[in-house]
Amino acid sequence: MSDNKEAIAKAPSGRPQRTPIGTRNVLTVAGKDPNYVYRIINDSADRVAEFMEAGYELVANESVKVGDKRVNKSSAEGSVSQLSVGQGQKAYVVRIKKEWYDEDQRLKQVRVNELEAATRNKALDGTYGKLELTRD
Repeated sequence: MSDNKEAIAKAPSGRPQRTPIGTRNVLTVAGKDPNYVYRIINDSADRVAEFMEAGYELVANESVKVGDKRVNKSSAEGSVSQLSVGQGQKAYVVRIKKEWYDEDQRLKQVRVNELEAATRNKALDGTYGKLELTRD
């Protein structure tokens, strides 16, 4: 009898997931490869070209699912993942290899450390005022 109650309480596996009103998120990306880091970027000026030069690649529609379910969403087969972000603006899903992303983040942190050290040195010479830096 208890096995029957458990079976009734569980939703069927093939059933679409219910999305409550007000919780849709058009900027979610499902089906991501764990060896890559994904971003959604606006197509403004040369932003897409900048990302491509930095090692990012446009993601094809077939490899990921972008956003929540929408009735009016259609895309050509083999096209890149894109979405409308309002006011006629398009955004694209791009990805970069995780090791390249991690390398970029380490380089950014080196620059931050340099700036903090310069600020700290200036404060310690008595001409800058009081400074207190902490890290969590």
